[in-house]
Amino acid sequence: MQIPRFYADLAQFLDPGKALILYGPRQVGKTTLLRSFLSHCPYKYKLDSGDNIRVRHILGSDDFEQIKEYAKGYDLIALDEAQRIPNIGMGIKIMMDQIPGLRLIATGSSSFALAGQVGEPLAGRKKTLTLYPVAQIELKKLYSPFELKEKLNEYLIFGGYPEVMAQDAKEKKTERLLEIVDSYLLKDILELEKIKNSKTVLDLLRLLAFQIGNEASLTELGSNLKVDSKTVARYLDILEKNFIVFPVRGFSKNLRKEMTKKCKYYFFDTGIRNAVISNFNALDLRNDIGALWENFLFMERLKQRSYLKVAANHYFWRTWSQKEIDLIEEREGKLFGYEFKWQDKLIKPPQEWVTAYPEASYEVISPKNYLDFIT
Repeated sequence: MQIPRFYADLAQFLDPGKALILYGPRQVGKTTLLRSFLSHCPYKYKLDSGDNIRVRHILGSDDFEQIKEYAKGYDLIALDEAQRIPNIGMGIKIMMDQIPGLRLIATGSSSFALAGQVGEPLAGRKKTLTLYPVAQIELKKLYSPFELKEKLNEYLIFGGYPEVMAQDAKEKKTERLLEIVDSYLLKDILELEKIKNSKTVLDLLRLLAFQIGNEASLTELGSNLKVDSKTVARYLDILEKNFIVFPVRGFSKNLRKEMTKKCKYYFFDTGIRNAVISNFNALDLRNDIGALWENFLFMERLKQRSYLKVAANHYFWRTWSQKEIDLIEEREGKLFGYEFKWQDKLIKPPQEWVTAYPEASYEVISPKNYLDFIT
């Protein structure tokens, strides 16, 4: 099954003298996307990987002549897993400066590592894209709305990693997800960030997986893990930069009754979330369907806004009296409130919200109308 990715035509983002940086989780399809594009691109290109020791040595050397010689004679340089190359930002800048008109694509599975290296050297000379696990907006090109709804249970349980979606049997999907978590996500984090206590990281992920939809307190998480809050904050930042969890802050216009200090955390992929807690049960056997639904909708909406270039700030809203709205979008000078409900019920907005923000809209998103919301 060939899944049509939103960024299949990378040519439209390539400009001479500018670098295209493609971020995204490991195993989400960046390399496949890059190789597919190169197979029919009109440019003379060179494809290398940051896993190659020789490439790391050359491009991380700051040696103008050596780097120029490496790229000379090509229209396009493509670097996969570029975050593994020391000082790669300067290496790219040297190539761009020494070979006018050169095009370059660099992929990375750690936004922290790659962004930190290319930020200053390539200021004003790069474009960035994020490739997520397969989005419903992409699957819409492959399936009808009816077929997407028929497969909804599968997406909630097994998520959108391409290699997982390619498996037919539940057992194969489960096996592949567990392998991604153990062999790629956690292994990468421990290796790249030099974290020694893998058990603490995994325990933190499990705690986050069990409290989707609830605010996370650094103090409470630290107490449960028996580490200090600074360590928790560092691990959360690493998990975020490696595209495993996504933080959302509370919305407030400085009303005393609104809670803003804590964050909620969603997983980039519901399949990864379920693999972390080893729960692949059918929806009718679960007690966390509300949390799964909320995670799924938030991330699919995020993918949609990212791919369609819709600029918006996103928050949750909750008061000390426990009145809440799952998602607040602030865009075009207006507020939009969305409540995520697995059961199709007519729910009125909290009166405190209506009173404080009378001009804001409010909508309940359920399995009945969710496709319009995320595609």
